[in-house]
Amino acid sequence: MVQVDLLVLSVLSRGPAHGYAVVEALRRGSRGAFELPEGTVYPALYRLERRGLVASRLVTVAGRGRRVYRLTAGGRAELAGRIRAWELLAQGMRAVLRGGPVHV
Repeated sequence: MVQVDLLVLSVLSRGPAHGYAVVEALRRGSRGAFELPEGTVYPALYRLERRGLVASRLVTVAGRGRRVYRLTAGGRAELAGRIRAWELLAQGMRAVLRGGPVHV
């Protein structure tokens, strides 16, 4: 769940998007490694909106209502902190997997 939130925040940091566009951006951006179903991404969007990290508005596209999500200032701050934490974790994992000391 936490990693999904990080990925969704990252996609929205590039600009507003509707849910399916987030799904597609994750798939394309990961070269297919993240084939996340809408049933995973939409709950993340709702959770992030409840926490005030993203905001949404209803827009009409081709005569159909669509909810478009954008990152809030709080979401940008949260994303920056999560990226730092992820980078520290990845650095530690690399060190351990290579058999060397962990420098964090």
